[in-house]
Amino acid sequence: MPYLNGFDLPDQTAGFRFRELLERRGILKLPGAHNGMAALQAKAAGFDALYLSGAAMTASMGLPDLGIITVDEVAFFIRQIARSSGLPLLVDGDTGYGEALNVMHMVRTFEDAGAGAVHIEDQLLPKKCGHLNDKKLADARDMAAKVAAAAKARRHLVIVARTDAAASEGIDAAVARARLYVEAGADAIFPEALTSAAMFQEFARRLPGVPLLANMTEFGRTPHYTAAEFEAWGYAMVIWPVSSLRVANKAQAKLYATLARDGSTEAMLPEMQTRAELYDTIGLARYEALDASIVRTVLPQA
Repeated sequence: MPYLNGFDLPDQTAGFRFRELLERRGILKLPGAHNGMAALQAKAAGFDALYLSGAAMTASMGLPDLGIITVDEVAFFIRQIARSSGLPLLVDGDTGYGEALNVMHMVRTFEDAGAGAVHIEDQLLPKKCGHLNDKKLADARDMAAKVAAAAKARRHLVIVARTDAAASEGIDAAVARARLYVEAGADAIFPEALTSAAMFQEFARRLPGVPLLANMTEFGRTPHYTAAEFEAWGYAMVIWPVSSLRVANKAQAKLYATLARDGSTEAMLPEMQTRAELYDTIGLARYEALDASIVRTVLPQA
């Protein structure tokens, strides 16, 4: 129950803790968590850090992933995930919400909200999901300026630069952009929408010593690979960005269809989290114990 009782408060900033995990031996597995409950469930499953996807975030709001939400709206999601789980969080920063000064504002806001890392991408607005067609790329030097601004503004936040160039400009251009972004101050590189094992391996071979992030999203351009495979190819991190939302949405659709058909939720009871399971996940008993330890009823004198 982080941030509520003092025993659970982390000693280090989220950025410092994310960097420590990144430097640890083995690949850092970052499941997507689109809200506080998902974050708690991922933590219970044993994960050490999490990912907040722009696509999952906007979809949970009933909006498309076109870069149309604000920095403050994202900060709301960061705070609930960081406070509920206490885990360091990598956040999707889209294109940085503007130019260099906007990127600096985003970095400060996200870090203050509890983020441990952020990635920004080299698309132009209106940006698209990395696995869709007709993405428009920013000039590489303009993107490098954003990376430099992010590095200048952060305190401990890990800066990940994403390039979407492989699909339209080819792997040579994507690697060249990645090298420029590292020179500008990026701590890691995220090559988006690679389409084969050979491409992942080639990208890693040409950027030795640079921490790389792999995106294992479903229903996209990338075939299904395991975390162990990405690790063997030289990748330091892997995200499953929208998986939690996809599963939750499928379950909710089934619930509403059942309720509309039967006028009852009884048929769905075996698939529901029970009241006891819910209370255990959110730590209700610990909240009540903490409340009882602080507030004691005092009767008025007769």
